[in-house]
Amino acid sequence: MRVTQVSAFLENRPGRLLYLLNVLAEHDINLIAHNIVDASDFGIVHLIVEDPDKALATIRSEGITASSTTVLRVQVPDEAGAFVRRVLQPLAENKVNIEYSYAYSASGTGKATIVIKVDDVAAAERLLSDLDA
Repeated sequence: MRVTQVSAFLENRPGRLLYLLNVLAEHDINLIAHNIVDASDFGIVHLIVEDPDKALATIRSEGITASSTTVLRVQVPDEAGAFVRRVLQPLAENKVNIEYSYAYSASGTGKATIVIKVDDVAAAERLLSDLDA
């Protein structure tokens, strides 16, 4: 459930995302998911990759500011209301705050994968542990 997310800070201009993702590809770092948060002059690119330590070192070696953080990756059925019932309600009822989230699904799997950044990883992991069962 816990995964390391790499975040890269890029100038908000054409070609910067292309450059970042090319760097990862050239170093055989597989990208699983990404999300971009826009902040006018710059953007924060959140990355889930197969080898976060290698990705972090590689990105930094290119002079790009990067950091890592622990997030949770949970799977729910790819159906209406599953995220609400199985993730949001238990966390809200137990006062665990979601700082941000993003999701992806693969066609035909019947599952949606959701990445969540929370203020209490241990509590969220306990509350959502049945999702890994």
